[in-house]
Amino acid sequence: MIIKKFLGKTEEEAVEAAKKELGSCVVIMNVKTVKPKGMKALFRPKMIEVTVALEEESDVKRPPSREGIPASAGNPAAARTVLQGGRPVSGGGSALRPAEDSMEERASIERKLDNLQNLLVSRFQQSELERREQLAGEEDGSDSEECAEAEDMEEKEEITEQQRFMKLLYNTMLESEVDEKYANQIVDEVDVSGQSNLPFDYILGNIYQKMILKFGRADGITAAEGHPKIVVFMGPTGVGKTTTIAKIASDYVVEEKKRVALLTADTYRIAAVDQLRTYANILEVPFRVIYSEEEAREAIHEFEGYDYIFVDTAGHSHQNEEQLNHMKRLVEVVREAGESQVFLVLSATTKYRDLTRIVSRYSQIADYQLIFTKLDETDVLGNLLNLKLYTDTPIAFVTYGQNVPSDIEQFNPQKAVKQILSKKQERNA
Repeated sequence: MIIKKFLGKTEEEAVEAAKKELGSCVVIMNVKTVKPKGMKALFRPKMIEVTVALEEESDVKRPPSREGIPASAGNPAAARTVLQGGRPVSGGGSALRPAEDSMEERASIERKLDNLQNLLVSRFQQSELERREQLAGEEDGSDSEECAEAEDMEEKEEITEQQRFMKLLYNTMLESEVDEKYANQIVDEVDVSGQSNLPFDYILGNIYQKMILKFGRADGITAAEGHPKIVVFMGPTGVGKTTTIAKIASDYVVEEKKRVALLTADTYRIAAVDQLRTYANILEVPFRVIYSEEEAREAIHEFEGYDYIFVDTAGHSHQNEEQLNHMKRLVEVVREAGESQVFLVLSATTKYRDLTRIVSRYSQIADYQLIFTKLDETDVLGNLLNLKLYTDTPIAFVTYGQNVPSDIEQFNPQKAVKQILSKKQERNA
């Protein structure tokens, strides 16, 4: 990300200089008056300093290199068909390839933003029409009522159209279940007071960019040099950890041509063990059940020649202290055994209050990146932004169905913001 300051005699002049150098997509972070210093301060006018930010292409994280095809990576042809719910499901390319890989996708995002602007402006115009009709319908024959109404209308007219448009954006965020605290933060950072006749696309663009910057970027799963990367997946019961692991493992075996081993510590549920074993058999990758920390060490040592070791853990209540301590010991063993990453898998359908309690407990175990599942089961994505800001933890992947190896992708901030700023019926259109 580029963060740079520009000076001008007016704010408009400074912003124009920023756009001229960095482009029209800059986000205004701060505006302040700068007093000149030194002996000539009396003869120099005050200047306006504008701080802007611009997200660079290099900030976009890329997936691990696809070079190298180990002989024991499994049979890609067999792995492309995975049994899900008793029926074959075909995979179609890398599910984890970043959306920004192609110019077509970038153009698609821009078109979505244009469509979003049209939807919001249309909604605003409709609300304005309804407001004026309501005011006209409230007219009464009484002089006193007419006087009071005139005063009331005068007060309402003091609210500019751009302020009402900001309120529309704010209410839209609340409808998408963005927490009120974070919605206020975003709106406050795009203060339009004292500025008149700002175009709606300028206001929307600022809100859109600020929300994208707040989501940020995730590293995802990074490769290790000369030894396997051990990736641990943890989370509550029923969020879809095992299926998520199968999706990611399928992508790395079939598309990345990597050597992957699967381990499970979920010995509480026989179905979970059988499910992951089935996926391992289809992908033709090794699979082990680990019952203790010592068995985890032995299994990691056994697969030290592999590229990745994915570890499934038992789902349990975040209020179960004994199981949380067991999870913490397992993660410590993994860290001692080699380079590792931890992902906390959460359901997008869980209430925000419950999510905050879950992440607070799991934060005692390890630092993690987030994976959200079941996006196909909800129409609102406000909780994704809430959790990102609450934990200051990046979102790496999202899933939206049970199909393996599809129905998973790297988290796309632009796509999420577009959905948050859309109404339910507009999202489903």
